[in-house]
Amino acid sequence: MIPQRIGFLIWPGTRPLTLALAEEALDVACRVHPEVSYEALLLQAEVTASGWMPGEPWQGRLERCQRLFLVADEPPLALSSALGAALKQVARSGCVMGGLSAGLYPLAQLGLLDGYRAAVHWRWQDDFAERFPKVIATSHLFDCDRDRLTACGGVAVLDLMLAMLARDHGAELAGAVSEELVVERIREGGERQRIPLQNRLGSSHPKLTQAVLLMEANIEEPLTTDEIAQHVCVSRRQLERIFKQYLNRVPSQYYLELRLNKARQMLLQTSKSIIQIGLSCGFSSGPHFSSAYRNFFGATPREDRNQRRGGNPFELASVPAERG
Repeated sequence: MIPQRIGFLIWPGTRPLTLALAEEALDVACRVHPEVSYEALLLQAEVTASGWMPGEPWQGRLERCQRLFLVADEPPLALSSALGAALKQVARSGCVMGGLSAGLYPLAQLGLLDGYRAAVHWRWQDDFAERFPKVIATSHLFDCDRDRLTACGGVAVLDLMLAMLARDHGAELAGAVSEELVVERIREGGERQRIPLQNRLGSSHPKLTQAVLLMEANIEEPLTTDEIAQHVCVSRRQLERIFKQYLNRVPSQYYLELRLNKARQMLLQTSKSIIQIGLSCGFSSGPHFSSAYRNFFGATPREDRNQRRGGNPFELASVPAERG
């Protein structure tokens, strides 16, 4: 039996777990079903002198793959024109292509996700949507849209592999693999990425959950503590006691931290101006935003952006986007 060769094009810095989840699913599928045959081909997107980097250089090997997944845990800093051209050629040949975690960034930059649904990790959704408006970015665990397969990262990589196995060989095989791997249940692609709010808070107190949901839904125009208390049908004093008991801070402090963390995410992932970000996170003026940000993070918004971003997070050298 000729195995179906599945390539994994890996960028430096990718954690072993990300790749291991995909490899293990394929290995188990071959072990539990005698008629299933997959071969994983590990390829290096870049040559690196140090660190964990499995596989062999990609040159001359991409065309050997029936399916090709790009794998990265952070958006790659650069993509050579040679690799970009090779990936576009592989796509034209009819190869099914996918992006695991941040591996979807090179695909999007090359225009290979235009018009497709793509599962984007919640940390990158603002950045990705701004830079690649032609891609239908979703908050799903994974998406299988025609010949493009994407997973947001983490354990969702395994979820995507199980869905691929079900599509190739039926749900029974996917169930056998998940049972072998002691996976509690097979998750659907459209399920949410983030864990339920009450789990994130470490509390199931209904009034606390309601209050925080209200805060998260009103970032641009913040509510007062009295308004929040009125909406969740408790007194202001009772609301403050609940927040102090479960989160060790008063509602206004928690709300401010929520808005500042949202602002920092936008600051590091989008090209919006600092004033625009401040206003969209509920700050009445630039100085007010800058002062609150510095008090919480220890640096002004401009200093933080310059220090942490260090230029364009993804540059592609002289490879134009694929045209329809």
